[in-house]
Amino acid sequence: MNRTIEVSGHRRGLHEITAMVSDVVQDAGFEEALCTVFIKHTSAGVCIQENADPSARRDMEAWFDRIAPEDEPWYTHVDEGSDDMPSHLKAILTGTAISIPVVDGRLALGTWQGVYLCEFRDRPSTRRIVVMVR
Repeated sequence: MNRTIEVSGHRRGLHEITAMVSDVVQDAGFEEALCTVFIKHTSAGVCIQENADPSARRDMEAWFDRIAPEDEPWYTHVDEGSDDMPSHLKAILTGTAISIPVVDGRLALGTWQGVYLCEFRDRPSTRRIVVMVR
């Protein structure tokens, strides 16, 4: 089973989508499977990360901004603004897909793990994420 979920209205940051992915897993009805989460964009990513303490997300967001800053003079891909090229660089770091085992009909995430949309653009847009359970 696969489903494309749409996540809209978020600006730059890590936004938890665990519940949306879990809903697809539950609807699939498998006791044991593999869930693949794939984002269909090059300026955003997906990751599994800490979901208990919001300061962890803030620190990661700040780190991304330091590692791929805006307005660097060597960037040539800037047609969509100063966050254009940095968003692509950050997406390389997070990647476009993750895989999560499904055990007993649920995502086999650790106690403090959540699934995140990593939005690297300032302008809110609709992100399309394919969730496949097999």
